[in-house]
Amino acid sequence: TATATAAGAAVVPVHGDDPRADRTAIAALAHRDPAAVLAAGTGFGPADRLGARLSVAVAGRQLPGGGQVMFPGRRLVALYGHPGTAVLGALGAQDLSASIARAKHVAEPYRTGGVPVVPTFEIIATTAQASPGPDGRYSAVSSVASLRPWVRAAGAAGMYVVLDLQPGRADLLDQAKRYRSLLALPYVGLALDPEWKLAAGQKPLEQIGTVDASEINRVSDWLSGLTATHRLPQKLLVLHQFQLSMIGHEDRLDTGHDNLSLLIHMDGQGSPSLKDETWSGVVGARPDGVALGWKNFYTKDHPMLTPAQTLAQRPCPDMISYQ
Repeated sequence: TATATAAGAAVVPVHGDDPRADRTAIAALAHRDPAAVLAAGTGFGPADRLGARLSVAVAGRQLPGGGQVMFPGRRLVALYGHPGTAVLGALGAQDLSASIARAKHVAEPYRTGGVPVVPTFEIIATTAQASPGPDGRYSAVSSVASLRPWVRAAGAAGMYVVLDLQPGRADLLDQAKRYRSLLALPYVGLALDPEWKLAAGQKPLEQIGTVDASEINRVSDWLSGLTATHRLPQKLLVLHQFQLSMIGHEDRLDTGHDNLSLLIHMDGQGSPSLKDETWSGVVGARPDGVALGWKNFYTKDHPMLTPAQTLAQRPCPDMISYQ
């Protein structure tokens, strides 16, 4: 560093081996917008990976809570549902401004232990339907225009947003692409809900759906490309699961996208002992290194866990949702 300084180079210290995880280094790189960067240290890894990470760091856009790496370093606490539709979850039980206030209130008890807590909206963007609809897909697709005010307001309030897909008979990648403009925002991630994936001849609520890893991987490939194109912080990709059959060939999930953070979200409901049993199965089946989420149900859990009890789960969930 002394030699570099004497030669006229700007020296930017980095804590750890990923510049995206150091908010001070991100700010310094974004301010200088360097034409070239020399990394001193073996921990930075291959040049192509470091180059991609530096491109994101220089762009300077950080996640709510700071930094550009999703986990570890923050905990998301989310209201789940669809705007204006209370029956689908807590997010739809009040208007936009009240939903933001409620999300912040729900997140407040989780501000313990020094991990930054980020209030979050998990918005059902495509909703499973009992009828096939005009396209025969059994899935109602919300317009980008209808969701944009909720997404923008949440972002302005320092929150994260996850767009949830209940595909029916639709292709998940086709549905994800409809929300390209929203997913291009640095504080918006994506969730896939296999419960509502229908095979030919199936209808909602008559069975639990399943999505093969190959279809999920096509979505993650596309989402990784979108994230790279826009030089965005790591983007969250959530997979909902309460039965192992919901994710086919789970061991084949692609966990290698450096700019995505894959999270498997346990959506089991009922008594604490029943949820613990579901949790154990989900944790045991997940691929190595994949983050975990937990859902609390206001009316279907008997009783619903307190924040302290939720945080006592092991491994400790990185995302907690309320429905």
